[in-house]
Amino acid sequence: MDVTRRDFVKATAIAAALAAAGGSLATLSGCAQGGQSAQTTTGESQIHTAVCRFCGCGCGVLVETRDGKVVSVTGDPDNQSNRGLNCIKGYYLGKILYGPDRLTKPLIRDDAGTKGTGSGLREAEWEEALDLVASKLKETWKADKSRLAFWGSGQQPITEGYLTAKFWKAGLLSNNIDPNARMCMASAVVGFMNVFQTDEPAGCYEDLDNADVFITWGANMAEAHPMLYSRLTAHKLSGDNVRHYDLTACKTRTSASADKVLIFKPGTDLAIANAIANYLIQNDKYDHQFVADHLQFKTGSENIGNAYEDGYDQSEQGSTVDATTPCSFEEYAERLSEYTMEYASELSGVSVEDLTELAGLFADPDLRIMSLWTMGVNQHNRGTWMNHNIHNLHLISGKYGKPGSTAFSLTGQPSACGTAREVGTFSHRLPADLLVANEDHRRFTEAIWDLPEGYLDAIAKPGFHTIKLFREMSNGNIDFLWSAHNNWAQSLPNLTRFLGMDGEHEGIYNTFIAVNEVYPTVTTDYADVVFPVAMWVEREGQFGNAERRTSVFEKAVDPPGDAKWDVWVLMQVARRVLEGETINGEDAFTHLFGFIWDAQADGFIGDDREINRAIWEEYRIFSNPQLKESAAAINEEKKLKMEAKQLAPYDEYLTQHGLCWPVREVDGKWMSTKWRFANGDQAEGFDEVGIAQYGTQGLAGDVSWYKSTDQKPSVVFRPYEPPAEEPDEEFPFWFCTGRLLEHWHTGSMTREVEELNRALPEALLYMNGEDAAGLGLADGDMARVTSRHGTFDIKVSTSGRVDPPAGLVFAPFFARETMVNLAVHDYYCPLSKETDYKKTCVAITKA
Repeated sequence: MDVTRRDFVKATAIAAALAAAGGSLATLSGCAQGGQSAQTTTGESQIHTAVCRFCGCGCGVLVETRDGKVVSVTGDPDNQSNRGLNCIKGYYLGKILYGPDRLTKPLIRDDAGTKGTGSGLREAEWEEALDLVASKLKETWKADKSRLAFWGSGQQPITEGYLTAKFWKAGLLSNNIDPNARMCMASAVVGFMNVFQTDEPAGCYEDLDNADVFITWGANMAEAHPMLYSRLTAHKLSGDNVRHYDLTACKTRTSASADKVLIFKPGTDLAIANAIANYLIQNDKYDHQFVADHLQFKTGSENIGNAYEDGYDQSEQGSTVDATTPCSFEEYAERLSEYTMEYASELSGVSVEDLTELAGLFADPDLRIMSLWTMGVNQHNRGTWMNHNIHNLHLISGKYGKPGSTAFSLTGQPSACGTAREVGTFSHRLPADLLVANEDHRRFTEAIWDLPEGYLDAIAKPGFHTIKLFREMSNGNIDFLWSAHNNWAQSLPNLTRFLGMDGEHEGIYNTFIAVNEVYPTVTTDYADVVFPVAMWVEREGQFGNAERRTSVFEKAVDPPGDAKWDVWVLMQVARRVLEGETINGEDAFTHLFGFIWDAQADGFIGDDREINRAIWEEYRIFSNPQLKESAAAINEEKKLKMEAKQLAPYDEYLTQHGLCWPVREVDGKWMSTKWRFANGDQAEGFDEVGIAQYGTQGLAGDVSWYKSTDQKPSVVFRPYEPPAEEPDEEFPFWFCTGRLLEHWHTGSMTREVEELNRALPEALLYMNGEDAAGLGLADGDMARVTSRHGTFDIKVSTSGRVDPPAGLVFAPFFARETMVNLAVHDYYCPLSKETDYKKTCVAITKA
């Protein structure tokens, strides 16, 4: 029998899933069907293509349905991000739809005094819930639109995020909209924009198959990005002398594969990167030709302080943190010169020998190096600076834009790239890297959205970033908040303040809060209205993953009960709020959304596929980098002739199981771009090369017309500055928080899956054994963790799953009964506004 590898993978995927899960098809299907076993079903099975609902790996999956229920989820061998493999969360993905606590009816709170109690919500009909939310939003909008806000998510599909941004920015003329990606990817975003004038990584997952050396900087890939880690380890075991160096503040499961683990004092990674760059220059080991032809050099603001006080961003110090000054290569080298190996070793605790060995890797012109980082770099009081310093290393050594040589930022959510970063849901952004503060960008957006010239000047100033937004709410300055697909009342830092538990900031109890959710969460405990919404494959949508791959997940089943698609909810509220408003003499709602919604029939124009396609085709227009005319001169006829150059037609993403942005049309075929910022000859031997970008004039290709005319990548000198707070006699331990394999974010989905919850039923405080013994603590004891900001109790473990050095402790944040973020500070990177979750100083006692 002739069986291809792909056929074999498809045929054995279910068996592989079951082997990993330790279950049987009957037990998996039985849970999915509410107790009905697979043997009792009579319907025909159907297979739908989709993308995993969890992390930013973007693994493709095949969803099998029978009798209107999901009965199995297996890896999609045609999706190039994971090639048919799933992690343990992916194997149980179908079960997240069928937890016993699923929300199926709208909920309304009649007494604001019950907020935060876990009770006080009653079931309601959709009309009542929609009317209430729309009236509160319109009332706030008309009175003072600075007092309304939306907090979105990297878990929202792309088209849903795009419509939300369009409603908020064009419909309500408000920039008070931000995603939870601000808390995980903002430092990487600002880093890419500062360096390349465009966002998102240059490389792709194939770099994992081609690198000679992997360097993980503050990244526990084994638990947070398991499918990518499996590719790293598979390549390392290939016998090709592949090496892995793990730079980390504590040993993790990722450290297990490393040839060398370099444990550094928190925050000193800045000095380590500068010391390596200094070594390359002082020893004449940098890439002279690359530096001369392709790079420009800058210095930035220094001694920028710590963003903690409410007024920091508007202060003289805070308002100048983005400033840079051009400098020569020689001036850059002089600034680096103090970062000797001895100085970096003294600061970091990493030996001179290990630092020199690491520098030697970058000095070898024949080695392909892939740097990978995630929250350890981004959630950093100097997160943007550390992103710069990693890029700097790769740029001056010439290890960029070549297969296997890249600086690769890993995303944490399924669409943190596609939705949060690409379609304009940040408070300072418009779709496709455009900025609200840039007049040309506003004119371009007005042309696409058919708005009068100057219409968007009302949003020329960025709105509240996440921390500012929630501080303003805690201060009593936000009257209306709508959030979707996030659990901010558990995931935000400094919850003691944001939840009004400090007795001083109780604005949350006076803010009207609407929430789109699928399960009860800590956030729904504070909501005035809860909209039950469709989850994952209960509607069609798109996610954009860490390698810039956009993939479609097809609708496979209907949502339960009265749950509705988020787009339906948004349209219903928008129609009510915009009633009586006009744009260009036309009803405002119809003007903005008439291409998908029939206001007379009060319903969609088409099914899920048709609606997503229509939204996507409008968004595609933003991706045209060749549009050089004045946007103000674009009339309707010209707009209709605009060609989208960097995004493919919607159906191509279905046919090809995803494409990496920017796409290229070659001989009528739409193709991914795997390597950006690359010359074709640098990718010789690979089936798809990147758009040619490096040249004697700098970057070209996919850098859009609205970017700076000087398009060479920027190497920006960023010094070491200490963390926002450091251990002292009163608070002698560093506290770091993050994710572990079995649970995702706040556990609102994974804890509904019995097998995953049984595997990791509670959050533990991982401690160094000697530290625990010195405090009289043993495994299983309850400890009280206290910071300057709050307190929580948690059980101690010295098991070594996370193995901290003396003076540092770690706990995950998935458990609502533990609420570790009550104690985490909310200092943030002054450039990206991303919070440092990794370096809170705490005291620990026996509870």
